Amino acid sequence: MSRFDHRRYRPGPVVNLPNRQWPNRTIREAPIWASVDLRDGNQALHEPMNVEQKRRLWDLLVQLGFKEIEVGFPAASQPDYDFVRWLIEEDRIPEDVTIQVLVQAREDLIRRTYEALAGVRQAIVHVYNSTSPVQRDWVFGQDREGVKAIARQGAEWVAQGARDYPETRWTFQYSPESYTATEPDYAVEVCEAVLDVWQPTPERPCIINLPATVEVSSPNVFADQVEHFATHISRRDSIVLSVHTHNDRGGAVAAAELALLAGADRVEGTLLGNGERTGNADLLTLAMNLYSQGIDPKLDLSRPDEIVAVCTECTGLPVHPRHPWVGELVYMAYSGSHQDAIRKCLARQTPDAPWNVAYLPIDPADLGRNYQAVIRVNSQSGKGGVAFVLEQEFGLSLPRWLQVELAGLVQRESETRGGVLDAAQIRAIFERHFIVDQAPHQLLGYRLDRNGHDVIEARIGAPDGERMLHGEGQGAMAAFVDAWTRWSGRKVSVLDYQEHAIGEGTDAEAAAYVRVEVDGQAISGAAIDRDTVAASLRALLSALNRR
Repeated sequence: MSRFDHRRYRPGPVVNLPNRQWPNRTIREAPIWASVDLRDGNQALHEPMNVEQKRRLWDLLVQLGFKEIEVGFPAASQPDYDFVRWLIEEDRIPEDVTIQVLVQAREDLIRRTYEALAGVRQAIVHVYNSTSPVQRDWVFGQDREGVKAIARQGAEWVAQGARDYPETRWTFQYSPESYTATEPDYAVEVCEAVLDVWQPTPERPCIINLPATVEVSSPNVFADQVEHFATHISRRDSIVLSVHTHNDRGGAVAAAELALLAGADRVEGTLLGNGERTGNADLLTLAMNLYSQGIDPKLDLSRPDEIVAVCTECTGLPVHPRHPWVGELVYMAYSGSHQDAIRKCLARQTPDAPWNVAYLPIDPADLGRNYQAVIRVNSQSGKGGVAFVLEQEFGLSLPRWLQVELAGLVQRESETRGGVLDAAQIRAIFERHFIVDQAPHQLLGYRLDRNGHDVIEARIGAPDGERMLHGEGQGAMAAFVDAWTRWSGRKVSVLDYQEHAIGEGTDAEAAAYVRVEVDGQAISGAAIDRDTVAASLRALLSALNRR
């Protein structure tokens, strides 16, 4: 008998919000971003970052454009304390960046926190205490009034500590920890007690942060909780309403997005979603989601490979190849129909038009990716992907009938090898099967006279020696077909012919593709030559040699 028993669990709390407004809203601008990589992300690591790693990650966050960065828990960790002192004493904090520190609602810890921040231009002091029923009853052994008193007392200690350092511009932040598991009306009541102490104003607002310390319900329920809070708290114009979502159910980014619809002004999270258990809201994903909707994320995300490299080296955590927006495989299509759609859309996309390419919600070039990495070919790929690789890598624009024939050959090769084929391998298959202009017959030279119609004299290498072929027709290819028919006795019909230059300039090569019918059988051939006429004749020979 299985012990997997769903009856042991209960759904998370919900809010009775019959007139909810958030479903009818749209996000129109980026929120205030607050990175907690150096605190929440760091405390979740098996091996916390060393000083050098913290400094490197700090520099990255500043370069990306974060204006609020939580740098640690200085009262609880000597390395965090030392890092905060390094930032201040070495003047590493830009004037437009505000550091944030976390502290529990305890007097000695709050005092130590202010000591760590001495001399800073501006800072956010973030105090918290847990408010959920299980924390009240089972952890602290306090009733509702007792827990509210802890919050009020913590707010008083924070305000008192700030008065001892008047040269700094302080911002206070309070979090009712485990907010999503707290009764909505009680959460408002606790925060009102904090506001009564701090007395924020529109000119000097405080931050109220609503954490999904553990994600216990779906994102729409969190949005209801945020809207309920936003519409029931007093002094709303004096509060920066913040959210801090965790990813226990896999909905941290969605919950943060819906929270913005519900009235949140600010989002705390980490790059790539690092954090305790399943992590925090991934700010990179959330910001790129906004970008893909035409909203300026107000963060420089144009170098994702650098972001991934720094985060990986500092945290020791790998990034999944399918990670939203920045994973190694995100902009690679294996499906043949997807590849074909991408190729056709890219051919029609113009630089001055809104981006509109199937299967690519953004232009990969915006993230420093190039189109050589968009298409990879395996046994599931079709003609579109094969054609795209040859065109992007080598400038070979195959006609559709040749794409179809080549795709089957590539698929069989991929199945035999059991994996992905790169561009060089695909070109090798193309040349091996279609550029067959050396044996058994080879064009050694030709002479073409044009006087109303074309007369050709072609010198051909054959298995039994050289041969001189003579023919005439309307155009070089027609004249060569006539010469071949006279010599071989076989009827040859040209079904289709295409050619194009490879690159630009007088030295550009020409690629020629021909499809002929010989004795009722359709055969394709190709050739590349600096002489356009030679390219067409050699392509025709390639087809005939394949007979």
